Amino acid sequence: MERMPVKNNIESIFTEYSPRLLGYIRSQVDSLEDAEDILQDVFYQLARTSDDGMSEIERVSSWLYKVARNSVLNFWRKKRAVSLDTEDAVCEDIAQTLFCSPQDAPDTVLLRKLVWQELDIALSELPSEQSEVFCLSVFDGMAIKEISSATGIPAATLLSRKHYAVKYLRKRFHNLYDALISQT
Repeated sequence: MERMPVKNNIESIFTEYSPRLLGYIRSQVDSLEDAEDILQDVFYQLARTSDDGMSEIERVSSWLYKVARNSVLNFWRKKRAVSLDTEDAVCEDIAQTLFCSPQDAPDTVLLRKLVWQELDIALSELPSEQSEVFCLSVFDGMAIKEISSATGIPAATLLSRKHYAVKYLRKRFHNLYDALISQT
């Protein structure tokens, strides 16, 4: 489709594109319910666009997939933020990684909080592209191939970004480790 008036064609656009969009979104998220919510958000944004006076979209398919991709990325960002804010969820998702245990001594709990705070700070210091691919792959368990599919960024580029993020974080946490050891 070349140019399509949006306002009067939302129903036909939905009918034509929703099955394929749902399939794409479903391949990027874990549950059908989440995929359906994201699809609903995509078409909500389409309706808002038509209400904002943008009466035509040049390439409807491209526009819809771009919005879907961005909505999926936002979904994963929100999910990551929730899991980082909830210490219990962190313990369940990344159990054993940062010495999580319900029986931890108070000093271990404090140390764990310090490590998570430092990780949050270190991730914010990274370029957003590096931080994003690191978090999506490590915390959310997405494969580089999945991230590539969702973002349209080549897998090699994503691997490179993740490599630089890991390299920076290793250096950063090595310095934190040295600081903690020198205090004991």
